[in-house]
Amino acid sequence: MKITDTHVHLYHSDESTYPMKPEPLRPPSGTGTIMHLHREMRRNGVNRAVFVQTGSAYGFDNKLLLDSLAESKEWAVGVCRLDPSDPGSPGLLEQYVTKHPIRGLRMEPVGELYPMFYNPGATRMWESARRFNILICAHLPSNLLRQLADLLARFPTVQVVLDHAGYASADDPTSVDTVLELSRFQNLFLKLSHVVSGTSQGYPFVDMHEGIRKMIQAFGADRCMWGSNFPCEHWLKKATYAEHLDVFRKEIGLSEAEQQALFVETPERVWFS
Repeated sequence: MKITDTHVHLYHSDESTYPMKPEPLRPPSGTGTIMHLHREMRRNGVNRAVFVQTGSAYGFDNKLLLDSLAESKEWAVGVCRLDPSDPGSPGLLEQYVTKHPIRGLRMEPVGELYPMFYNPGATRMWESARRFNILICAHLPSNLLRQLADLLARFPTVQVVLDHAGYASADDPTSVDTVLELSRFQNLFLKLSHVVSGTSQGYPFVDMHEGIRKMIQAFGADRCMWGSNFPCEHWLKKATYAEHLDVFRKEIGLSEAEQQALFVETPERVWFS
């Protein structure tokens, strides 16, 4: 089985070439590099990856993402992150898509007290995604998913991936139900990379299994995909790369066909076709 990891964040020790933003979230020393990723992929039978711009460390500076893609273009594609309030972002997105293997744009809420996912800047970027035929990676919590629903209805031809399944958690059943309500939008895909963030338990995170099975049933395995949230030492802490993969390979009770869809077929169709 040729597995694709659809959620990888990369870091680099050279902060002169790749400066981090003020007060970045740094991973533990020696983790998160592309060499570290190579080791994890080889050990676990993972063949391809989707690099997601690491906003918590590099903000809107996509240099590390683009340089990493240049040396990995045979087996990786990228998701960039651009400032929706900057009128120059659509033009920059066009450059990225034209010159690099960029297949997606990550969009997040803006504003601290009253966060908005649906705003004029976001609309401009969704229009650009439609024009350049790339995906939107929607990164937002479940309490803002109504705003996502409005955009999904407005842009039915734009394919959208809900990062971390909207951070649905075992402690909040309504968060799962809110995600399930979005299954009516055929242009929406789920990234099932939220297992560890949504649980208070240890491996194999049994309290998350029912919610994940409900999502796969509602959306269909052909609209769901697995992502590691690499580096796991930084973002998961309670699970290794192998354990996060094994939740889906061994623990949830997925059929062989469902695993083939989550690990291979859906990522292939969405990211690499």
